[in-house]
Amino acid sequence: MLQEASVRDYKFTTQQFNLVRERLYSSAGIALADHKQDMVYNRLIRRLRCLNLNSFEAYFEYLQDNESEQTFFINALTTNLTSFFREKHHFDFIRDQIVPERLHGHDRKLRFWSAGCSMGEEAYSLAMTLCNAGISPASWDLKILATDIDSAVLQTARQGIYDLNRSNISRSDLQKWFLKGRGKQEGLIRIKSTLQELISFRQLNLMDEWPIKSSFDAIFCRNVMIYFDAPTQKILLDRMAKMLKPGGYLFVGHSEALVRQQQMFELIGRTIYRKVGS
Repeated sequence: MLQEASVRDYKFTTQQFNLVRERLYSSAGIALADHKQDMVYNRLIRRLRCLNLNSFEAYFEYLQDNESEQTFFINALTTNLTSFFREKHHFDFIRDQIVPERLHGHDRKLRFWSAGCSMGEEAYSLAMTLCNAGISPASWDLKILATDIDSAVLQTARQGIYDLNRSNISRSDLQKWFLKGRGKQEGLIRIKSTLQELISFRQLNLMDEWPIKSSFDAIFCRNVMIYFDAPTQKILLDRMAKMLKPGGYLFVGHSEALVRQQQMFELIGRTIYRKVGS
C-alpha cells in the first residue's frame, strides 16, 4: 500500500493512480496492477521535480497540454531490466538449432526482431551469437530490427556503451566484439561498429501500426507480454504470427506462456515457440 501522504513530498491518491493506469493503458496497452501504486509514485515524482511542478494535479494538466510529455510519461513507467545473454538457453537454441538449419540451406537472408529491446543487450547478444556460429555478414544478408517504446533506452542502445563490470561478457567476446575504454572511459566497453551495423534501433509502440515490411525468421518478445492484459496479448501475438515466416520462431520470457495461442504456435522448447502452418 502507498504510505500516508504526510510522509510523501506529493499527495498521490488512488484516484490519481487510476488516472495514470488508464492513460498508460490507452496509449501503450500496458496494464498496471493494483500493487504498482508505489512504483508509479516513485517514478513520476522525478518528472514533477524536473518540471518544477508542485502536485500531481499540475502534472496531469501539463501532460494534457504538452503532447511531447507523453514520451517522458511512458519512459518513466516502463521497466528496463536487461542484460547480455539473458536466458542463455535461447541463444544456445539459435546456435545449435537455427544456425545449422540455415547453413544447410541455400537462402542466405536472415531477419530477426528484438521487440522490447531496452538498452540493446538482447539485440547485440543475438548478433554475437549468429556471427560466432558462422553467419558471416560478409556472405549473409543479416539484419536485426530492435524496437522499444522508450526513447531514452534506445539512445543507450544506439551508443552501445556499457559498464564492463556489469556486462557478463566472456573474455573471447570482449576481445572480438568490444572496445575497452581508457582514461576517463576506463571501466566502460563499446560495441564494435561491425556488430552495430547489423542492427537497426527504432522507437515503436506495439499498440500502434507497425511500419515493418520484413518477415522474420525469429522474434524475441521476452518479458514484454507480462505488461499487457489477455485481450491485448492475443492481438499482439496474432500480429507477430503474421510477421513470422512459415516455421519461424518466437522467444518469450521465463514467466510467459502462450496457453491461448496454441492454434498459432507450438511449444518446442523452454519458452521457445514455432509458428504453426503458413
